[in-house]
Amino acid sequence: MTPQEMVERALELSTADGCVVLVDEESTANLRFAGNTLTTNGVARSSRLTVISIAGRGVGVVSRAAVRPDQLAGVVAAADATAREAQPAEDAGELVAGGPAGASWDGPVTPTDIEVFRGFAPALGEAFSAAEAGGRRLYGFAEHTLTSTFLGSSAGVRLRHDQPSGRLELNAKSADLKRSAWTGVATRDFTDVDVAVLDAGLAQRLDWAKTRVDLPAGRYETLLPPTAVADLMVYLFWSAGARDALDGRSVFAKPGGGTRVGERLATLPVTLSSDPAAAGIGCAPFVTARASSRQSSVFDNGLPLSATDWIADGRLQALLQTRYSAGLSGLPVTPAVDNLIMKGPEGGRSLEEMIASTERGLLLTCLWYIREVDPQTLLLTGLTRDGVYLVEHGEVVGEVNNFRFNESPVDLLGRLTEVGAPEQTLPREWGDYFTRTVMPAVRVPDFNMSTVSQAS
Repeated sequence: MTPQEMVERALELSTADGCVVLVDEESTANLRFAGNTLTTNGVARSSRLTVISIAGRGVGVVSRAAVRPDQLAGVVAAADATAREAQPAEDAGELVAGGPAGASWDGPVTPTDIEVFRGFAPALGEAFSAAEAGGRRLYGFAEHTLTSTFLGSSAGVRLRHDQPSGRLELNAKSADLKRSAWTGVATRDFTDVDVAVLDAGLAQRLDWAKTRVDLPAGRYETLLPPTAVADLMVYLFWSAGARDALDGRSVFAKPGGGTRVGERLATLPVTLSSDPAAAGIGCAPFVTARASSRQSSVFDNGLPLSATDWIADGRLQALLQTRYSAGLSGLPVTPAVDNLIMKGPEGGRSLEEMIASTERGLLLTCLWYIREVDPQTLLLTGLTRDGVYLVEHGEVVGEVNNFRFNESPVDLLGRLTEVGAPEQTLPREWGDYFTRTVMPAVRVPDFNMSTVSQAS
């Protein structure tokens, strides 16, 4: 049974007042390597069916993996029964109306396979040879996933989206394993990944680390590269739910009630946005909600998504809104989109140019083990990892010890003194969940390194 047939048959089987069906077909190919040697490679396929039944204002959701045709009726019946027994859903409303299926609806699913690495694998082998000659050891993995999502509803929605996602994480270590450096990139198909350039950057950082400088905790002028900025901004994005703000539970709540939409958060003209059609980081142009939460609603499935500014010219412009929360807030419906773009003023400099203009400060590689401390201020804590470097008079002079940091990304926006040129990047902490980001490097005059960390 094809995914399309499974959607249609599930809708036919449902006896509830309304029904939404999602089928996700996923295929993955991966390479793993250690000590300049490829260790494993493999491919995998999976499928998942989600049936959302609506009885009156009650909602029942049943999700199962690898459902066979003979099991389909049981899954649908379970969702229908759950809906009839459920308490009224707070976000209950009309399902999104749909029209004729798009041209891609009937096409077959073409899974990814190991051939996606056809051009990348030889380049990786050359990087292994270069690393061996240079006394370095490379570790990491490359992964490519293709997910085809089929969405159908009793209100006539028939939508499909094919989402390619790739990432490479590369860690270089010195021969004695005492020095370490990390880099990572996101890609749609691995044709744009330059392994030689990445390895050369890691080699430079390992060379910087030959000189060790111990520094105490404190506030330092700090350059955050795009990957670290992505980790902080993704957490801000995930925390920007309208419901939490309306209930006074987040940093975006206005004292006395309401939200902070319209308030200035950044002194520089920073923009934080999402766009399903953004080049290189395109994503689903419609809502796919497999369960309702404070930031999503199953009743919004199929709702079109468009380019959205969350922060525009430094001011909070929008929060994550369902149709239900928009009715409470009086603000436009702005559902979450699966990519994130941050830009500053035109003419932003490269990270290398920002280093060259730094009198004395720290250069981070990436952030790790990020956790929330206080939702009211969005205070986060975490660790630096795989290279913190001291910059003096425009040059990197050595590696310093790791730190634990305590910072709020919202507060940081108000303290930025420079925003560099945006580039596609991979969040290290959130790379398992959110890969489609375009971020700049930024300069913070007083980044809070709260304690020295023994992490390596």
